[in-house]
Amino acid sequence: MLQLHITDEISPLKAVLLGTAVSCGATPTPDEAYDPKSLEHILNGTYPVEADMVKEMEAFAAVFKKYGIKVFRPEVLPNCNQIFSRDIAFVIEDKLILANILPDREKEIEAILHVLDKIPEDNIIHPPKEVHVEGGDVMPWNDYIFIGTYTADDYADYITARTNIEAVAYITELFPHKKVKSFELRKSNTNAKENALHLDCCFQPLGKGKAILHKNGFLIEDEYQWLVDFFGKENIFEITADEMYRMFSNVFSISPEVVVSERRFTRLNQWLRKQGFTVEEIPYAEIAKQEGLLRCSTLPLTRE
Repeated sequence: MLQLHITDEISPLKAVLLGTAVSCGATPTPDEAYDPKSLEHILNGTYPVEADMVKEMEAFAAVFKKYGIKVFRPEVLPNCNQIFSRDIAFVIEDKLILANILPDREKEIEAILHVLDKIPEDNIIHPPKEVHVEGGDVMPWNDYIFIGTYTADDYADYITARTNIEAVAYITELFPHKKVKSFELRKSNTNAKENALHLDCCFQPLGKGKAILHKNGFLIEDEYQWLVDFFGKENIFEITADEMYRMFSNVFSISPEVVVSERRFTRLNQWLRKQGFTVEEIPYAEIAKQEGLLRCSTLPLTRE
């Protein structure tokens, strides 16, 4: 059996589900785009091709292998984009919570049944239908659970609004001993530089008390300020709108000292090294065209 254990974003990783880009299907039509960045690349003729994305994901898998981490992969579904495993489920403590994701993507859960079979049934949580939640919006952080959300009346108008107020209430109820802190995110269906698809698109806690933040990803300045105060201004790497667009905050911690990052994130990678991190640089710029990156592609199952 698999012993689930996730209490933060940085403790040494032992087991992870990494998505797959194999047989990810043809380039979507503009009508099929789930986010403004994918739409932009579909319209420009620059949408990523499968071979490039497979290569990028194998580079990520190689880093996990280097650190002796147990890696699970989804079964390959023909013509199905299964890259972003963080969207379909997430783990808090010893519970795996299945996301109520966009209906088109439900079959992605079937492709990880071989992993779910290793988890005691009582530890797999199926939220009720009215709870919309995706793992990119949920970050366990010791005593806290940080959640990105969008609660305005026009929630249903945004395909980019993935986690609702019902999800915040549900997770608060599931983990009464945790402090649940929610953050209203800026949403746009058409402008990728004005859209924080998930919380991890504008915020990422790191080891050594550090964090990555993008102010404009947050709708309410006080909520952004709460994070600045929580981590301390001197510990924060503030990213620009262009850097948020390129997914600078969507790196992935293998341990408190080791961060996997995109190799073109020069400014960030230099800063991380200056702070004493080991930075594992890999190519991931093609996958970034779908408004997701390293954290989005992973579903951590066990950390120390």
